[in-house]
Amino acid sequence: MKLIHHIAELRTWREANPHVALVPTMGNLHEGHLHLVNLARQHAEHVAVSIFVNPLQFGPTEDFTRYPRTLERDADKLRECGVDLLFAPDVSQILPATPRCQIALPALANQLCGATRPGHFVGVATIVLKLFNLVQPDIACFGKKDYQQLSIIRMMVEDFNVPIEIIAGETQRAADGLALSSRNQYLTPDERARAPQLFQQLQLITHLAQQADANVSQLEQNAWQTLAEAGWQPDYIQIRNRHLAEPTPQDQQLVVVGAARLGNTRLIDNLEFSRQPA
Repeated sequence: MKLIHHIAELRTWREANPHVALVPTMGNLHEGHLHLVNLARQHAEHVAVSIFVNPLQFGPTEDFTRYPRTLERDADKLRECGVDLLFAPDVSQILPATPRCQIALPALANQLCGATRPGHFVGVATIVLKLFNLVQPDIACFGKKDYQQLSIIRMMVEDFNVPIEIIAGETQRAADGLALSSRNQYLTPDERARAPQLFQQLQLITHLAQQADANVSQLEQNAWQTLAEAGWQPDYIQIRNRHLAEPTPQDQQLVVVGAARLGNTRLIDNLEFSRQPA
């Protein structure tokens, strides 16, 4: 595996290596990331992984400074997975001192996670588009755990005619159902024992909402109340269609998305499901 920090080296490598799949990450890798690496390997001759802790996607009260930087350990994991390139640039390589341009995103960017994290998805999309321009991959792999992020990136690629195929990897979970996330390490032992409750509420909703006459609002409210009574601070629990628009009675392919704080840790999760036609 080749480790590169500078854009000029990256371009030289890319010219010599055709058919590349990119897995963008912020490092501190876990099995969910490695699943995406293995997925990328199935779809391209060469696999590139980027590690860049993106300051643009962190709000002023969020955990940018304490986000774990574990480059050496991450590199060892990626070598074991047979990754061809690790691109780990400094901030100065990716962002100008005074950024002048940014992406305008659809209304979805200000809903769900975007409602409480203003500017988050603009920051995500800006850096993802930069990485696409720098690496110029044929394929890029993202996890479904970050369902809203995945949806926005797909919109960006489609609207800007970016010649990249987006492949989604299924959410990877611990044995008790908790979605794997770098932020899980912030949980105390007691919080970690209770963390699967979010997934359990989403499972319950998908079971009850499969009938066309299900009271969606009541199901969302019940899940919210159950989590709040268990000591969570729910952000949202909502049923949407697979494009994250408000569902119509005709929509059969749905997803329930949820975000809630447990102690000081904000967890997100989602489950796709189908319901009977109206």
